[in-house]
Amino acid sequence: MPGALIRYTGLLLIMLLVPANSYALFGLEKLKRFKPISKKVEIQMGQGIAAKILGATPLVNDPELQQYVNRVGKWVALQTERPNLPWHFGVIDTDTINAFATPGGYILITRGLLMMLRDESELAGILAHEISHAVRKHVLRTIRKQSLADIGRKRLNKMAEEKGSGNYKYLVNSSTEAFSRGLDKKDEYAADRMGVVLAARAGYEPFGMATVLQRLSAINPKDTKLTLMFNTHPDPDKRLQKLMEAVGTQLDAYAKQPRGKERFQKIMKAHIARYVPTKRKKSVFDDDIW
Repeated sequence: MPGALIRYTGLLLIMLLVPANSYALFGLEKLKRFKPISKKVEIQMGQGIAAKILGATPLVNDPELQQYVNRVGKWVALQTERPNLPWHFGVIDTDTINAFATPGGYILITRGLLMMLRDESELAGILAHEISHAVRKHVLRTIRKQSLADIGRKRLNKMAEEKGSGNYKYLVNSSTEAFSRGLDKKDEYAADRMGVVLAARAGYEPFGMATVLQRLSAINPKDTKLTLMFNTHPDPDKRLQKLMEAVGTQLDAYAKQPRGKERFQKIMKAHIARYVPTKRKKSVFDDDIW
């Protein structure tokens, strides 16, 4: 096993055992990648992006389902060093297969992806991946890199605080456009690694996300339901390979933790029985209008 891989897997076990706010001790907080942006601005940007998405692709009209997904998501988020972000989780009404994290703790999963899942550990794994993006500020960094390089930190803060103004709308539109192009591959791989740790901390079998990646790799890549996911994420097989190389057998001790199959399937059976598609406008997921 290469030396770098041995060092990483050692850190993985430490991450499981030490408090969440101790990640920085191991060089995992790379805050020098971008200038600091206030938490208030981060949250407001996330609100604006989420609102823009939901304006075209609304939430599934099923309060019980939404409450369930929020319970799972918030429990996983409590395992991070940013448990006090205003975490919000939502299932959006589209058959496409994807999940998203906006800055500030707004996490969206499509109904298409949710219907693919088979147990609660898989849901927790998907949400843990997206939570990791928000915690590590991956989306925020991508937004700044792709669309906002010409806006200084002070100007960015001011624009975000001018809610309802033309400046604020410009910021949200620019942010949504950058957000839709996808993150750096290294950020996706990092979120996969952190996600399995969070799932294990939350008491789930940690490889729910890996199981979903296997299932995604078996789907025809030309399936239109996967177009946006494949445009914004690395190949599922490559993600799975890198995750397994990084983790190895280090999480095998947690493999007997619950998968929550019975509870998940009960929730989904009830949802399917009462589901009525939401009337909506042309969705941002219907084609490449982002």
